[in-house]
This record gives sequence, C-alpha cells and structure tokens, in this order.
Amino acid sequence: MIAIVDYNMGNLASVRNAFSVLGEEVVIESDPEKLAGYDRIILPGVGAFGDAMEHLKRNGMDEAVMQYAKSGKYVLGICLGMQLLFESSEEFGITTGLGLIPGRVVAFDSSRFHTPLKVPHMGWNRMKTYGHSLFEGLDDGHYLYFVHSYHALCTQKEHSIGETIYGYEFTSAVACDNVMGIQPHPEKSHQNGLQILKNFITL
Repeated sequence: MIAIVDYNMGNLASVRNAFSVLGEEVVIESDPEKLAGYDRIILPGVGAFGDAMEHLKRNGMDEAVMQYAKSGKYVLGICLGMQLLFESSEEFGITTGLGLIPGRVVAFDSSRFHTPLKVPHMGWNRMKTYGHSLFEGLDDGHYLYFVHSYHALCTQKEHSIGETIYGYEFTSAVACDNVMGIQPHPEKSHQNGLQILKNFITL
C-alpha cells in the first residue's frame, strides 16, 4: 500500500488520480503515526519551502517521514517534495529541510543564462538520466512537465540521477539509497510521468 503524505501543501488529488490510472490504490495520509504501516510513501508539494516545513512540523510529520526513510522503505519526493528531502533551502531565507539527501536548494541564477529566460521554469523540458531503475522504459532525454523557481544542488554527484537544462544544467532527479525525488510533476507528464510512477511501484 502506498501513502501520499498530506500536510496541506500538495497536489494530492492529481497524484492520486495518476496512480488510479495505473490501477494502484493509494491512501492520502495525514496521521504521522500511521505512516510506518505503508510499503511506500509519496511526498508531494506545491508552494514555498519554509511554509512546507512548517506544515510538516505542525503535527510531527517531518519526524515521521525521516523515520520512515531510515526504515529502508521507498520514499519519492515530487517537485517541492523533492526539495524538502535536502538539508536546506535559500527560498525566503535559509530554512532547514529533512536532511535525507546531502545538499541544498537554491534559486535559478539568471546571470548564468546565455539567453533571457523567465523564472519560474515552467513547461515541458528534457531530463537526461543515468540508468536508475526509476526511469526504466524511458528514452534518455524524455520530456516531463516542470514548474519551479528553485533547484537542488547535490553535495555528492552520485546522488544526481537526472539533469535538465534551463539556462544551465541543473539536477532534476535525485536518489540516495531508498530515498528518491524528481523535480518535474509526473502526474502532469502524461505517459512518461506514469512510467516513472509505475517504476516506483515495482522497485
């Protein structure tokens, strides 16, 4: 059984609907004490990093997610949910994250753009991947749907399993043992996104 972590900051219905298309039953779970009973969890997220951490801490869901990850069961962060897996974010000041993946979250540096680009990075873009099982069955350079103004910087290069170019190359997918994250929205990415979710189910 898969749980979608509910902390009042996520696109829960669309993520659940994507799993329904795959024939997979999921539960939207807001009780941190029940989290350990699931086989896998999804950490979604839309909005600001600081607000999200505050919501997670409000009823102890932050500790529940961290303990779940330490159990060795699979965790998948989506968009802001991926960013929350890191140690910190500079969005609206420095905020401490869950610390499950070494690194931090930073704003797009427009001074590095070779041509004028708008931030947030919004729309379809390619993701280059490096053979991780989360992307099995997808061509290298597959298109996914992005909406974000901040991106991850991994402390250790091996934790970056997907990269995308928007002005410059940035990490768009991460994995550290059983903890994984993707910056794009699989639930909005049609067949490519569904394939990623299917792969997560069968890990």
